[in-house]
Amino acid sequence: GVSTGCAFGGHFYALEETWHPDLGEPFGVMRCVICHCEPQRNRRGKALGKVNCKNMKQECPVPACPRATLLPGHCCHTCPKALPGPPEKSPEPPFDAFEYFQDKEDELDKPYNDRSYLSSEGLARDDARAEFVALLTSGAEPWQPTSSAVAKARFTLLRSSLLFSISYERLGRPSRVRFSDAEGAVLFEHPVHKSSAAGADGMLCGMWRPVSKANVQLLRAEQLRVSLVTRAQPSGEVHGRILKHRALFAETFGAVLSSAEPAHLGAGGMAMLTLSDTENNLHFILMARGLLEPGANESPWVPLRVCILHQGRVLREVRANITVEEPDFAEVLSDLSARELQWLVQGQLRIVAETEGRHPRRLEGTITTRRSCDTIQSVLCGADALTPTKTGAVGSAKLALHENGTLEYQVQVVGTASEVLSITLETKPRRKNKRNVLLDMTPSYRDGLVGVVGLEGSRRCQWASPHTDAVSPVGQARGAWPSPSARDAHMLLQNELFLNVATKDWPEGELRGQIISLPYSGLLARYTGRRGAGARGRAAREPRCPPLPTAPCVCAELPVALAGQLVSPAVGSGAGAHAWLSLDEHCHLHYEITVAGLGRPADGTVSAHLHGVAELGELGARPSHHHHKRLLKGFYSSEAQGVVKDLDAELLQHLDQGTAFLQVSTKAHPRGELRGRV
Repeated sequence: GVSTGCAFGGHFYALEETWHPDLGEPFGVMRCVICHCEPQRNRRGKALGKVNCKNMKQECPVPACPRATLLPGHCCHTCPKALPGPPEKSPEPPFDAFEYFQDKEDELDKPYNDRSYLSSEGLARDDARAEFVALLTSGAEPWQPTSSAVAKARFTLLRSSLLFSISYERLGRPSRVRFSDAEGAVLFEHPVHKSSAAGADGMLCGMWRPVSKANVQLLRAEQLRVSLVTRAQPSGEVHGRILKHRALFAETFGAVLSSAEPAHLGAGGMAMLTLSDTENNLHFILMARGLLEPGANESPWVPLRVCILHQGRVLREVRANITVEEPDFAEVLSDLSARELQWLVQGQLRIVAETEGRHPRRLEGTITTRRSCDTIQSVLCGADALTPTKTGAVGSAKLALHENGTLEYQVQVVGTASEVLSITLETKPRRKNKRNVLLDMTPSYRDGLVGVVGLEGSRRCQWASPHTDAVSPVGQARGAWPSPSARDAHMLLQNELFLNVATKDWPEGELRGQIISLPYSGLLARYTGRRGAGARGRAAREPRCPPLPTAPCVCAELPVALAGQLVSPAVGSGAGAHAWLSLDEHCHLHYEITVAGLGRPADGTVSAHLHGVAELGELGARPSHHHHKRLLKGFYSSEAQGVVKDLDAELLQHLDQGTAFLQVSTKAHPRGELRGRV
């Protein structure tokens, strides 16, 4: 049988065992936090382990002197004249700071369908995916500081592609992102165009593809540097080394810190923050450069004061010692109040780091929800409903979490078997009849409307199925949630929330989908809603490529929904999909398809394998006369993306007229299981 105990940070601990949590490089073991594997029993009496961790600094006695100092290797402040003793021993339990539950019951015992659930930890630890981070400042070795600019870069290595999202401050728009090795040899440059960035002001996105095996080895060995090149600084205005991001893959809040003195060149920092799984504790890691200028007679370590402020008022304060060699800092803030959590998600908190001594320096920045170029989206299908269905319907959703905490959403529903009763945002339920609804989107739902919900003159419409006169109803919910909690935002960015569509025939849910962040792919249609761009300004002798029309009944920003109900004859599939497509000025078709509910074995385990092909064909052509069918790609996962460069003129005309379709075929349905109109 399986040993009883606690799994934590990739390690297994026996009951009653204690340990210090290891955040991984570059931060290492948190010596002032101790964890304990407590024996517990679940409702069935089965023994299990529950991890409780405690910040030992909360147990420190109050020093008897007014100017106590924190010595290296110690967790508590001591008076200067006191003889330094050994590091404090860990206090005894009870531990009540933050908790992690290990309640892994047998899948067969669960009375609801949760096979769609993919944890963020599982996604982050995918062998084909790795996370990295870089802090970019002016003057990082071997350059001399020339600017007060600072940038924070997040990287995702996905097979042979390195995707990046970079937020920056006090910097004009960069012209290029430059990657180089430790000796300064340029390996790759990504040009930055206004139209190529998915992010807002102060944000840019890009991709290095393909990355050679030799460069992947340099990346994993932390031997790559990244620079932002500007017109003012063609050699690079800010630079930084790319580090493994094992410490906080669960980052859900972040901040870029710049110097309070603009004349202070080469200084900057970044903070990565996340909430505990069950308690309102805020874990954070602070990386800073340029804070220290030690004098000849100064101590090798310098006191650091980190504060969390709201409108200039100090809410939390922690102190530590840093050195030139180890300027980074990790800490846990315990038991945030409801008001502090509200300010956190609304972007109203600032983090300040300042040194004390002969050369005081101060960095500060605003804490916001995690900024990235990822797309928050969901495919809703019957196979993932709490009680699985096979009606051939599909739901497609796109969401955006803004820095002020507002959650904007768009959900389209196609081909349900009966009237839609509700669309809700939910957590994963513990029991079938205990759904936990966070937001009811139903008041914003409109059945069969075109364009923006609420506009007068919107006409009712339906999706026509190819080859037949059959129609499938379409509806859309569109709105904004102004007040999600910090926990709600944390769970959203951790891929822990779901969308549920209940209908008259399926009151508990006909469709359900996990909300997952897709890494940046370079496909503009995801961000702008533009499905194509004409070749403006090109010579008259070159062919002009028409933009793809907006799909009927669907807001332009939403992807094309693919459903079994749109196949002819209709397929009662439990799967669903959606796709983004765009046509560039060279008439090349760029596409990205995401599928849910296909290839799931009956035992309910997660194995998202799709066996089939996606193809583009003419709407209305009989199955035996697909003269203009075009195979896009065969793929064996839940996603497919690529470019088609040689579409024929007639298929381009169908794309222009909105009479083309996208189809996904599988082994079970070789003539099409899912289809959608482009």
